[in-house]
Amino acid sequence: MISTTSSTAEMVTQGKLEINVNNVEDKNASRLGCFGWMLVIVSLIFVVATFPITLFMCVKIVQEYERAVIFRLGRIADRKPKGPGLFFVLPCTDNFVKVDLRTVSFDIPPQEILTKDSVTVSVDGVVYFRIHCPISSVANVSNAHSSTRLLAQTTLRNVLGTKNLAELLSDREGISLSMQEALDEATDPWGIKVERVEIKDVKLPHQLQRAMAAEAEASREARAKIIAAEGEMKASRALKEAALVIAEAPSALQLRYLQTLNTIATEKNSTIIFPMPIDILQSFMPRK
Repeated sequence: MISTTSSTAEMVTQGKLEINVNNVEDKNASRLGCFGWMLVIVSLIFVVATFPITLFMCVKIVQEYERAVIFRLGRIADRKPKGPGLFFVLPCTDNFVKVDLRTVSFDIPPQEILTKDSVTVSVDGVVYFRIHCPISSVANVSNAHSSTRLLAQTTLRNVLGTKNLAELLSDREGISLSMQEALDEATDPWGIKVERVEIKDVKLPHQLQRAMAAEAEASREARAKIIAAEGEMKASRALKEAALVIAEAPSALQLRYLQTLNTIATEKNSTIIFPMPIDILQSFMPRK
C-alpha cells in the first residue's frame, strides 16, 4: 500500500514538473528580451511622433471570416489571433499573416490505385476542410493548403490499397469516412479540420468493363430464361385444367368459339376464320 501511494505521488510530481516546464517554455517564448523591448519602445515613440501619418500604417482591418496572426520581432504576440475588425500593429516590429477560416474545397486528381485483389483503377475525389486554429496553421506548417492536398492524395492511395474492387464499388460511404478520420487526425497539428471527403468517380479498365458487362448480360439472360420457363409451366397447368373442364362439358367448347368470334369481330377485320367441328363435316363425307 505504501509503495502504491509513493508511486502515485511520484507520477503526480512528474506531471507537475512537466506542466511547470511547459509553462516556463511558453513564458520564455513570449518574452522579447531587453533589446526587443527597446525596439518596441522606439517603435512606439516613432508612432507617437508621426501620429497622423502612421495611423494608416498601424491600424489594420480583417473581415469576419478572417483572423490575423501577429509576429512581434519574430515571436507570436499574445498567443491568440486578432480579429475580426480593427487591430493595431507597430510599423517597425510587427508583422501579421491573414488566415481565412472559411471552408475550402479541392479536387483530388485521379490516382492510379492497385486494389487488394490486384485490379488497377483510377479514383478521384473531393475534400472539404477549414482552419480552426490560425496560429497552428501558420506556425506548424509552411503551406497548410498545399500540405493538405498532398496528404489527401497519399491517404486516398493508402486507404483504397486495402480494399478490393467489390468494396470499392459498394462501400463508398465507409471509405469516405475512413479517409476523413485519417486526414483529420493527420492535419490536427496543423490547425485544420477536415469536414467531409467524397469519392467522385471510379474508372475501370475497358477490358474489365467489357468483362463485367458480359457477366451482367449473361446473368440477365439466365434470369429471363428462368422466368419464361416458369411462365410456360404455369400456362401448361392452366391449359390442363381448362381441358379437363371442357372435357366434362362439351358445350363449353362452343361457347369458347363464340367468344373468339366476338373478339375477332371487334377488331374490324375483313376476314373472319370460323372453326368448324369435324363432327359436322363427317356427315358430308362419303361413307366407305
